Amino acid sequence: MAAPTDKDRSLFTLIGDVPAQVQALVQAEIEHFKAELAYKAKHFGTGAGLVIAAAFVAIFLLGTLIATGILALSLVLPGWAAALIVSGILLLFIVILVAIALAMFRRGAEPPGDDASDSVKKDIDAIKGVGDYER
Repeated sequence: MAAPTDKDRSLFTLIGDVPAQVQALVQAEIEHFKAELAYKAKHFGTGAGLVIAAAFVAIFLLGTLIATGILALSLVLPGWAAALIVSGILLLFIVILVAIALAMFRRGAEPPGDDASDSVKKDIDAIKGVGDYER
């Protein structure tokens, strides 16, 4: 006799197969997620490496641009004055960036208006049916 087809199987047999099918589905989804994550990690890693290499070369570009600025100014000023002016401009740029960074650090140190822990406490109170919450 031939094996029963899905049409011929009983309801209880089909229901009995559900846990195994759910387990196989979850395992397949996990494997798919792992493969997708590996694919993305490989490409993000390669991209990050290329950005780091570009930043390394950009450091040398910055140095040559500064030297070019000094040499261009030295056409109309003495060399020491040109170097001093370019250094002063760079120092001013650094001071501005540090001032902005300090303002951002101060802003980041302030507690936000709605603390996440307060939100979680309100959610727990709502589940318990205690406290003020929207009904």
